[in-house]
Amino acid sequence: MSEPEDQDELGALPQTRSISRWDRLWRPFWVLPTVIIVLATLAGIFMPELDRGLDDELPYFFPGGASGARDMLGNIAGAMISVTGLVFSITMVVIQLASSQYSPRVLGDFLSSRVTQVTLGIFAASFTYALTVLRSVQGESGEGGSFVPQVSVTLGFLLVLASVGMFLAFIHHITNSIQVSSIVSHLGDATVDVVDRYLPHPDTPGSRLGLSSWEPGPDLTAQTLEAVEHGAVVEVDHRRLVSWAAERDVVVEILLQVGDFVPEGAPAVRVWPRAGAEEVDEDDLKPLRGMVVVEKDRFFHQDPSFGVRKLVDIAERALSPGINDPTTAIQVLDELHRILRMVVLRAELPALVTREGTVRLVHRPQRVEQLVDLALAEPLHYGKDTLQVPRRVVAMLEDLLTVALPDHRPGLRRWLAAARAQVGPVGEVGEG
Repeated sequence: MSEPEDQDELGALPQTRSISRWDRLWRPFWVLPTVIIVLATLAGIFMPELDRGLDDELPYFFPGGASGARDMLGNIAGAMISVTGLVFSITMVVIQLASSQYSPRVLGDFLSSRVTQVTLGIFAASFTYALTVLRSVQGESGEGGSFVPQVSVTLGFLLVLASVGMFLAFIHHITNSIQVSSIVSHLGDATVDVVDRYLPHPDTPGSRLGLSSWEPGPDLTAQTLEAVEHGAVVEVDHRRLVSWAAERDVVVEILLQVGDFVPEGAPAVRVWPRAGAEEVDEDDLKPLRGMVVVEKDRFFHQDPSFGVRKLVDIAERALSPGINDPTTAIQVLDELHRILRMVVLRAELPALVTREGTVRLVHRPQRVEQLVDLALAEPLHYGKDTLQVPRRVVAMLEDLLTVALPDHRPGLRRWLAAARAQVGPVGEVGEG
């Protein structure tokens, strides 16, 4: 098969980014601060050695003696470790506030903030750097004579200035990040990005491959690959799965949808051989585990419903009797409107993918109707006794019906009828 044909057949598969080892390496909160601290410690070791080869008196660098250098480095170390504790405490307070006010599922967005990570890293790095350089300062009575690493001490002062700058940036970031508008907008941007890569355009080459159903032959027996760890399905590498199946002349069936939870030992993948063909060797099945990835937490990479789920959680929390903040729920509905407007303009992802006329992949993609149901069901349920929520949902659905593809309109009309029933006679009353 020629390369253009192959691209055409796979054109409707989602253009999603795989989670690389590099991504996994940098994902934990502690990695970037640790790297900054290690670099600062190495600089504290080697910079004094470079100082030894320079002139004794350098203009524009630290002019004091050994006692002044020790005092300055000691003060830097003491101040930086204190402020590091302050920054960490502020971060914990913000995390607790976000968890209780909005949703525990937004914590990952705060912890993944590079501003927070770099701030903690710079403060801790200033502490370790100052202590490391302090070891190399020698007084008049020292065995090696007097030695003051002027450049190294000056660099410590510059790290303090960088810490002050990062502290200001951190405070600005924190005050903005806890605003509901910022949280909702960030979640909306991430979800729109995933939807854009996940759901195909109606005229995407390869959409014709979305067959309605597939059944294995009556005499075929599938080889089942079970999950070895519990968690959520975060990645399905569709293209590699199709290539793997075509090379071995089998059909790969993914039993789980991206975002689904799977316990250890539960069936995750089935491999169906062609009639009369031998089973795939067990060692040859192992690469499939790298193509269907299960992790403890869900991620945005291939999961449009995850962003919708987070937004709906915020709306539910706002509509709870303890908080009773329907205006926040309206802000969430506005962002959901933005997401659904893109969703209803897209075609369904084909559940069956063929190569050279033969079905090679059977999977369970997230559907447009599923995303619409997730976005509307719970806000309408918990907001039925409010004036704002039903009317806002009605306005949203009326707009979506003007742009939606014909296949998506029946579901939207059902939700519109349900929302109008909740509005009732108060729907004719103005917003005021």
